[in-house]
Amino acid sequence: MDELKICTMPALEMRDAIKAKKLSPVEVMEAVLRRIDRLNPKINAYCTVVHESAITGAKQAEEMVMKGAELGPLHGVPVSIKDLMFTRGIRTVGGTKTYEDFIPEQDAICVERLKSAGAIIVGKTNTPQSGWVAITDNLVFGPTRNPWNLERTSGGSSGGAASAMSACMAPLAVGSDGGGSIRIPSNFCGVFGYKPSYGRVPAGPGFPGLWEGLSVTGPITRTVRDAALMMDVIAGRDDRDHHSLPDTTLEFLSALGGDLKGMRIAWSPDLGYAVVDPQVLKITEAAVSVFETLGCDVEVATPDVDSPQTAFSTQTAASIAASLYDKLPEWGDKFEPALTRFIEQSTSITAVEYIKARMQQLEYWDGIRHFFERYDFLLTPVTAVPAFEIGIYAPREIAGQKVSPLGWMPFTYPFNVTGQPAASVPCGWTDDGLPVGLQIVGRRFDDASVLKAAAAFEAAAPWADKLPLLE
Repeated sequence: MDELKICTMPALEMRDAIKAKKLSPVEVMEAVLRRIDRLNPKINAYCTVVHESAITGAKQAEEMVMKGAELGPLHGVPVSIKDLMFTRGIRTVGGTKTYEDFIPEQDAICVERLKSAGAIIVGKTNTPQSGWVAITDNLVFGPTRNPWNLERTSGGSSGGAASAMSACMAPLAVGSDGGGSIRIPSNFCGVFGYKPSYGRVPAGPGFPGLWEGLSVTGPITRTVRDAALMMDVIAGRDDRDHHSLPDTTLEFLSALGGDLKGMRIAWSPDLGYAVVDPQVLKITEAAVSVFETLGCDVEVATPDVDSPQTAFSTQTAASIAASLYDKLPEWGDKFEPALTRFIEQSTSITAVEYIKARMQQLEYWDGIRHFFERYDFLLTPVTAVPAFEIGIYAPREIAGQKVSPLGWMPFTYPFNVTGQPAASVPCGWTDDGLPVGLQIVGRRFDDASVLKAAAAFEAAAPWADKLPLLE
C-alpha cells in the first residue's frame, strides 16, 4: 500500500486493517515516519520524533498480531502527544528552555491509557512556552507553520498537533485546551478538534501549574469517529485527578449513530459582543444551514450574558504567574520577553480579584445554564478570523474595528469557563484557501451528543479528503 493511502487512512480503519492482517504495523509506522521526515522540516509540527522506539513498538505490535494475541482498541496505531504532556523516557520540553533536556519518569494518564490500548507514540508536537498563548512558537523549536499557508500560524497551544494532523503525519493526536487550545488550531488547520467536558479525561501528571476549572485533554483527528474511538480509551475516572468525572457505561463511538431530527439548535454569530471577519461569518452561516437539512430546529439566539473575558483572563494570568514567577530570578533569561512581562504584570492580581473572577465564572455559568434549558446545542464560529501571519500574538483589528488581545478568539474560552463540551468541525475555506471551522457546544457533560452532532455534520459535509498541498 502506498504511503499517502496509509497516512490518510482513518485510525479506525487502520486499526481494523491491522487486526485483519491486511496491514502491518511496521508498514504503517515506516510510512508515517517517512512522511514526517519529508514534511516536518516545512511545518515544524513535531519537536521530537522517536524513530527507534516507534519502529520497535511497531515490530512488537506485529508480533502480537501474528501470534493471535488479544489486541487493544488502538493496536498498532501511531499517535502524537503534545509536548506539554509527560511521556516516560521521551524528552518533554513544554516549549521552554528551562526543560530543554527534561525526560519524565512517568506518563500522563492519557498517555498511559493510549499505550495500554496498543497505540504507539511517534513523537511530541510543538507548543508555545508553557502553553501560555494561542499560537505555537517558542525559543527552543521556533514556530509551527500552517500546512495550508506556510506564512500563517497553526494556532495554539496545540498547534503542533493540529498541523501534524492536517499534514497526515499520524492518524491520532493528543492536545489540551485551557481557552481554545484544541479548537483554535484545529480550526486554523482544517481538522477535527474536540474539547471534552471538564473532568471527562483525567489530567496530569505534568508540569507545575494550575488551570483548575479550565483546562482539559482531548483528541485532534481527521474524522469524528477517530476522536470518539480515542475518547473511549482516554476518558474515565482516575483519582490522581480529583476533578475526573465518574466512570459511565457510555461508549462514545457507538453513540454516533442515529439522526438529529427535532434537535433544538441556537446559532449565535457573535455571542452578542464579538467582531467577526466577513468571510468567517459567511462560511459559518452557510454551514449552519446543514443542520436544517438534518431535521434540526435552528434559530438565531444568543445567551443573555456578558463576555466572561475578565473572569477567564484573571484566572489564567494568576495561574501562570503563580507557577512561573519564582523561577524568574534563576531562569528569567530563558523566558520569552513577552512572557516575562506578562508574569511580572500578573503578580499584581490580588486574592480578592482572583476570587471575584471565580464568582464571575459562576455567574456566567448560571446564564449559560438557563440558555441550554431551551437548546440542545449552540453553534458559533470557532475564531473571529482565519489563520493570521506568523510572528504576531494576535490581530488587534478585525473588519476595521479595534479589538482586545482576546478579540480574535471570543468564542472558545467562554466554554472553558463553563466546562461544557465543544467541538471544532471544518466547514469551509476562505477565498485564499484557509480553513474555517464551526463550533458545536453541548450541554454540560453531554459529550456523546456533541460528538454525534459533529459526526452528522461530517456525513453531510465531509472534509477529510481535502488536503493541503505540501509537496
